[in-house]
Amino acid sequence: MNNLIIIPARLESSRLPNKPLADISGIPMIIHVMNRGLEADCGNVIVATSNIEILDVVESHGGTAIMTDPLHPSGSDRIFEALSIFDKEKRYKNIVNLQGDLPTIDPSLIKLTFELIENNNNADISTLGGIITSEDELKDPNVVKAYIENKNYPLYANDFIRSNKDYDPKKLYHHLGIYGYKRRALEKFIKTEPSNREKNLKLEQLRALDNGMVIAIDLINKIPIGVDTEDDLYNVRRELSEKK
Repeated sequence: MNNLIIIPARLESSRLPNKPLADISGIPMIIHVMNRGLEADCGNVIVATSNIEILDVVESHGGTAIMTDPLHPSGSDRIFEALSIFDKEKRYKNIVNLQGDLPTIDPSLIKLTFELIENNNNADISTLGGIITSEDELKDPNVVKAYIENKNYPLYANDFIRSNKDYDPKKLYHHLGIYGYKRRALEKFIKTEPSNREKNLKLEQLRALDNGMVIAIDLINKIPIGVDTEDDLYNVRRELSEKK
């Protein structure tokens, strides 16, 4: 396959330390995410980490983990180093950055992210968004919003924001932090300096837009829970236990 799924994971989360190793139904969270990637059946799967504890857990469950520099400023830098180590021959043409805190993601969404980048010659990057269902969600700065100016397919993200001040709410969508890259686009992204907007809002995707890169986006029915707090962890434990 030409596709590679890379899951960046580290223990030093500010809001929920050690969360990749959090137990969910007897299995560490990072293994749940790895399994979702494998279930997508659209590419090989590796974990990019700077923690030997994560590497040991992944390998003990039959997975592949790559040790990376602990000082990387972002997940994108981490996955690029892992790609460079794992794939020196440059066999993989499409890369998906799957966040390590999405244990309940539907595998079909990973496949969709690949399809968006494979089938759109104009796009450098692909991602996903969902309908915003409440005013609280719209106002919450922790919920990143994708702005889509023209809602005719194929869809492209024109901007990403945290707080809505200037855009029509009907054109804003809850952004899911999963990214597909054409390999050359990932290389360009990593070699490009962070833009001022990226640094101010702490949103990597703004670097891409601010440097003329094109982000294809598709809309999904349900945004999976990203685990950032103890409440999130409780909710995914309950969701996964109900699926047993």
